[in-house]
Amino acid sequence: MKVSHLPLRVSIGAFVLNSGLSKRSLEGEAAQGMHGMATNAIPQLRQFPPDKFARLLSGAEIALGTALLAPFIPSALVGLGLTAFAAGLTQLYLKTPGMREQGSLRPSQQGIGLAKDVWLLGAGLTLVLDGLTHRRRS
Repeated sequence: MKVSHLPLRVSIGAFVLNSGLSKRSLEGEAAQGMHGMATNAIPQLRQFPPDKFARLLSGAEIALGTALLAPFIPSALVGLGLTAFAAGLTQLYLKTPGMREQGSLRPSQQGIGLAKDVWLLGAGLTLVLDGLTHRRRS
């Protein structure tokens, strides 16, 4: 890991890890609400019951957060994971009714919480691209 990646990886890794840890015991209505929102954007997720979906999401976030914090995992690799995760969040933002202003990509007041996650997509792509261009220079 490049030292210049440290602030990005630690801040995002801690954030994602905390998010995953907070979802570990998600059940009932909370799990159903999260599952319902996710299935609106990604219908294939309907194959998982809400409680199992919450556990899988929690595990994925814990794994991604831990990988971002582990200095021995290449930045390009964790960047791919972060990009995939952020792409799912971006899809959630784009496909969930009420998140955007009518006919626009601009977030509604309700959508700001999801729209802000686009920074994760940018960070993931930055780690991937830096890893690819660094290899070419070497």
